[in-house]
Amino acid sequence: MKLFIAGHQGMVGAALVRRFGREPGVTLVVRTRHELDLSNPAAVASFYADARPDAAIIAAAKVGGIHANATYPADFLFDNLAIAANTIHGAHRAGVPRLLFLGSSCIYPKHAPQPMPESCLLTGPLEPTNEAYAIAKIAGLKLAQAFRHQHGVLYHSAMPTNLYGPGDNYHLQNSHVLPALIRKFHEAKTAGHSEVVAWGSGTTRREFLHVDDLADACAHLLKLENPPDWINVGTGTDVTIRELTETVAAVTGFNGRVTWDATKPDGTPRKLLDVSRLTGLGWRAKIGLRAGIESTCASFLAEQAAGRLRT
Repeated sequence: MKLFIAGHQGMVGAALVRRFGREPGVTLVVRTRHELDLSNPAAVASFYADARPDAAIIAAAKVGGIHANATYPADFLFDNLAIAANTIHGAHRAGVPRLLFLGSSCIYPKHAPQPMPESCLLTGPLEPTNEAYAIAKIAGLKLAQAFRHQHGVLYHSAMPTNLYGPGDNYHLQNSHVLPALIRKFHEAKTAGHSEVVAWGSGTTRREFLHVDDLADACAHLLKLENPPDWINVGTGTDVTIRELTETVAAVTGFNGRVTWDATKPDGTPRKLLDVSRLTGLGWRAKIGLRAGIESTCASFLAEQAAGRLRT
């Protein structure tokens, strides 16, 4: 199988390269942003026509945390709509028979039942702080579903929960909560600070999936003959942000005080995926949260030492 991985230089794409790079019979096709502008439909069409992949995984996206999503909603909506439209439509025009589009758990309503089943999509309002990104991902999911139903191509989607792992973005304001905490506590420890201020109340609950587990789930889904149009990918368990913060503090070796700035937004009260459909198809996450945080902290230090840290 000749497999195109869109977004191979990002955290998710790099994990996919690691996973499929050891899969027998798979030849990887990748392009950097400079080589292929996914927001340019003509460029994407030309690439597909030349490369002729047998399958594609669309892991490319403009991503960020609460602050980034709330500050740049037009960018998040437009850029992610363009990526989804061009990669899915372009694949069909070039005769690519199989495609896996990666979305996000933020597609589900803010007050969705917990854990969130796939069936709750479009049953209520979205979380305002990441609405633009969610709408773009919903559009991509529905576009893949529409091509499958109208044209018979095997285009389907996976909706991962909050991801973390090697190659994450550690920007203190624009990153997601876990990498931001890793950097914040590491820098506080290094500087000898006695206090770290964490955002929000600490009571919200989140589910976290190591990116290598997601890559393994994608490999499992691509082997299914009749996968669902979209499926949740997660661990099925969650923790409070306070518990997460305490774990990161312990792993990084920070022994000071943690205080909470309740003026900062919490976001959705809880985001736990119902993963029963995926477990019923034979896949479960393997990397525990503590072990995953430990390995990610080690990656953070290695990337920092090598001058490759994304900030």
